[in-house]
Amino acid sequence: MSDNSSENNGAGQMNRRTFIGGVGIAIGGALLPSGESLAANAVPANGEWHAYSGTNASLKYSPLDQINASNVNQLQIVWRRPMVDPAYTGATYDGVYGAPTSNSYQTTPLMVNGVVYVANGIGLVEAFDATTAETIWTQPPPGGQIAGLRGVAPRGIAYGVTASGRRIFIIRGMLLYALDAKTGKPAEEFGEGGIVSLKEFGQGEAELGQGGIHSISPPVVCRDVVIIGSMSGDNSRKKKEHPGDVLAFDTKTGKLKWTFHVVPRLHEFGSDTWENDSATYTGAANVWAPFSADDELGYVYLPTSTPTADWYGGARLGNGLFGESLVCVDATTGQRVWHFQAIHHGLWDYDFPAAPILADVTVNGKSIKAVLQLGKTGFVYSFDRVTGAPIWPIEERAVPKSDTPGERTSPTQPFPTKPAPFDRQGFTEADVIDFTPELKSEALELLKQYKLGPLFTPPSVVTADSRGTIVLPGWAGGANWGGGAFDPDTGILYIQSITDPHVEGLVTQPAEKGDVTYIRDKEISVPGPRGLPICKPPYGRITAIDMNRGEHVWQVANGDGPRNHPALKDLNLPPLGSSGRAAPLATKTLLFIGEADEVIVATPPLGGGNKFRAFDKATGKVIWETEFPAGTTGAPMTYSHRGKQYIVVAIGGRRHSAELVALALPSKPTA
Repeated sequence: MSDNSSENNGAGQMNRRTFIGGVGIAIGGALLPSGESLAANAVPANGEWHAYSGTNASLKYSPLDQINASNVNQLQIVWRRPMVDPAYTGATYDGVYGAPTSNSYQTTPLMVNGVVYVANGIGLVEAFDATTAETIWTQPPPGGQIAGLRGVAPRGIAYGVTASGRRIFIIRGMLLYALDAKTGKPAEEFGEGGIVSLKEFGQGEAELGQGGIHSISPPVVCRDVVIIGSMSGDNSRKKKEHPGDVLAFDTKTGKLKWTFHVVPRLHEFGSDTWENDSATYTGAANVWAPFSADDELGYVYLPTSTPTADWYGGARLGNGLFGESLVCVDATTGQRVWHFQAIHHGLWDYDFPAAPILADVTVNGKSIKAVLQLGKTGFVYSFDRVTGAPIWPIEERAVPKSDTPGERTSPTQPFPTKPAPFDRQGFTEADVIDFTPELKSEALELLKQYKLGPLFTPPSVVTADSRGTIVLPGWAGGANWGGGAFDPDTGILYIQSITDPHVEGLVTQPAEKGDVTYIRDKEISVPGPRGLPICKPPYGRITAIDMNRGEHVWQVANGDGPRNHPALKDLNLPPLGSSGRAAPLATKTLLFIGEADEVIVATPPLGGGNKFRAFDKATGKVIWETEFPAGTTGAPMTYSHRGKQYIVVAIGGRRHSAELVALALPSKPTA
């Protein structure tokens, strides 16, 4: 079990610690093994898709180019598959975020050896033929019962080759399953009949009892361990909550190998950043986003989230490691190698929301094994993934101070100097919608109800004169779980983001509801004039960044947005961008991305859309688009089987049942 300190490297050797640009690094013999870059592991081999983002490097990239700019306009739907196989007929299910039945089907499949594996709408695995989409096997339901079956669909699953064969791993509720990839049968030697219960691993301090762990993101398999995060609530009404520890299990036996404490235990490294022993009771800081892993180095990269409670930290004073940090750990031991905290004493729900991208870049003639972490803040945080040293300087800059009673904000926050932010940061009167003088005047009048300020302006207490603070980016981003795509040939990073100001107004919590002094008011998105967004467009955008230079290449609006609104339709406006939470996919020549359906949680009013597009990667120009019966809800993937390239994406909406849709060229494409 990890002690978070990295004091002992397993060889009886004490490690030195240094701090470079805000990065804590454990330096010692066994913690920095030699190794080459990801090499062939950086992109999917043989046209396959072995992990949630292609490989453990999380590039969301494939070198396939059968579908290209010359023929993409011939794409057609070649198969569709409902989010629950008919084998489960009679099952009822709850969807993501507790909706009675949800079509927010956020999964991304894998493809290995001609078989597609996917988490279905009730959180079980299905395997089907990569050409015909005909079912090969379905995971047996818990207890063998189908009637009344309920569950939540995770965003993905993991595939690994273990000492006992090829395995599929999935987290469903508080259970970790290992299945035989060929048959779908439980891997009997793993845990108890193919299952490890996570309930016993969710405890914080003894007085907190058993909390349990569950996750919506897929596990990651590296160095014969399967590693999982958790999705414990971080907007709790209680001071005492369960930390979202990271766990690693032996891929063959299911035995616990190590635990990384995202909230350090007493006397562990980082515990001194929690004042008044608040680390003994503060919860969350969990890793709900996907992991990434460097299979050559044997390192796993953990993007952590905000400790409880999201918007008030009076009960957890101090910087609070390892909240809102990127932490590199050794896959076999769980020992911390290095870390970087992006948000000190977080009050904005600025979780690291996406899988870290393991990219090789060349900066000033020097080849660097990099890790790129997208933030809700609108920043790309860029590091040497071996040492944790920032690629470009990250500066601590002064930020506004909180006037909330009992709160104490950090006087500074880290600001990357390169690349420039990929989305708007902070909110002033200059940012309001101004398509017409009337709309601008109405927007400015609405602003009088709120406090404004730059990035990291803290939440404020709701009063008779103020409904709280307008925060931009809001807690949905900037970037979110859709993440970015990276082209290893060009070094260009592609990011989809949204511009959606949120209200962070604090109200006193009634004592009978909990013991956190202040909680966030119910208002989320800032209401704009006549139902329009209150800020200037684009409301959804795509940014291409050359990560060899740290410079933007292009930025375009993603979708039409509300330009056909009655107040705007006669103005002949260009695309304004749709504020949907989409995800990119890069291939050899194209960038694919949807607008994301409005059914996804935290999509603002007028946000989302049903279009799915191919962009020219060099210019951002739309080359092709289609309209699905609902918007995309999962991250797209691509694979090649029997000489044909497929692009697969989950769609679903409030009026359309969730499903997987596969696109391909016709058997005999026209010249």
